[in-house]
Amino acid sequence: MSAIYLIGLAVLVAVGFLFGLARAAATARSGPLHSRPPYHGVFVALGVLVPMAALYVIGVPVGQRLAESQALAAFDLGVIDDLKRSAILRDVQAVLAGRFAGDPGEALRRAAETYASVRWIANGTLLAVGFAFGLLGLVLSLRSVSAPFRARTHVERFINIVLFASATVAVLTTLGIVMSVLFETLRFFERVSPVDFLFGLQWSPQTAIRADQVGSSGAFGIVPLVTGTLLITAIALLVAGPIGLFAAIYMAEYATPRFRAFVKPILEILAGIPTVVLGFFAALTVAPSIRGWGQALGLDVASESALAAGVVMGMMIIPFISSLSDDVINAVPQSLRDGSYAMGATRSETIKKVILPAAFAGIVSAFMLAISRAVGETMIVVMAAGLAANLTFNPLEAVTTFTVQIKTILVGDQEFESAKTLSAFALGFVLFFFTLTLNVIALQVVKRYREQYD
Repeated sequence: MSAIYLIGLAVLVAVGFLFGLARAAATARSGPLHSRPPYHGVFVALGVLVPMAALYVIGVPVGQRLAESQALAAFDLGVIDDLKRSAILRDVQAVLAGRFAGDPGEALRRAAETYASVRWIANGTLLAVGFAFGLLGLVLSLRSVSAPFRARTHVERFINIVLFASATVAVLTTLGIVMSVLFETLRFFERVSPVDFLFGLQWSPQTAIRADQVGSSGAFGIVPLVTGTLLITAIALLVAGPIGLFAAIYMAEYATPRFRAFVKPILEILAGIPTVVLGFFAALTVAPSIRGWGQALGLDVASESALAAGVVMGMMIIPFISSLSDDVINAVPQSLRDGSYAMGATRSETIKKVILPAAFAGIVSAFMLAISRAVGETMIVVMAAGLAANLTFNPLEAVTTFTVQIKTILVGDQEFESAKTLSAFALGFVLFFFTLTLNVIALQVVKRYREQYD
């Protein structure tokens, strides 16, 4: 049914556009139009699209809900809870698809027949009413086409409404995510002191089921996670920062256009490699190599170390820095370069004294984006740095990060009301606040230097 409805919707929208265009062109022969004929065509197409789309969005879930309620009426509603209701509806779908194993029983067979019948009636009604609304919208929109009609104003107003609605959805989605994490974080702080959480030196969220078991209290100090996250991020930035920036400078200022067109896409492919593949590379190649080199130098290197994870993570974020910095450097006006050359500066002096200062705000934004990407990485750290929450700044030891602990806590069957599970939301909120702080800093830097070079 959905395919038929959507195909019919597309056909009617196309017909409405063509009819509106033709009628506006015919009207233009007798006098000038306020709006060009394509605007009239779009207006008529919108007159068909809006009512049919709105009816589809409302009618499909209503019909589904009505069919489910009628199907469940074949059973004793007094003994149906949410879990059993979902199981019955799955059995109804299996019976209709012919995939039900065994004898469905009289009640289930009757429920399936009722469900199919109600869905057929609902779908037929939706098709009839939808096409009626579409044709009505087509007729009313065509009647509005005339020389003084402001079709462009109406179309642009509709586009503004769509754009505003899209922006509102994005903002509300972000607000919903923040609120959901915040509420669970407040519930966590009802069980664990915020001071102990923010300044505690031990992280061991394992809690027992019963209060008389060992380790029932847990330890929720995030300082080891902060140090582990910052350590791995710093190593990644030390690897990716110079390589990415120097690569961007070379591609923007020294490389030939042919070489740049060949190398830049290859470099950006690195950003498309799945992080789990990079994690395998870190665990099977980089970590053993670092351990072997450390033993050769007489150093005690853990099999899983922050250095291995940081090096591979740095490889991952190189394209973020190089590509964005390259675009920013290329955006520097050529007049600044020409003025520097006219003053007798060399190419390297021009890059150091003119181009990089002018592109500094964009380069900082690229670095901040790379840092945010590194802070949020999980798989590389899980496979190369381990799960141990060690409070250390030694890159040769195993550490862990916020994201790894969130993944570890929420894996498997968990009691949602426990402090252990709620601590994942608290970690997520702290991580969100950290990345938000980075973004605010980047915006301030961009604002300051943009005003200086505008």
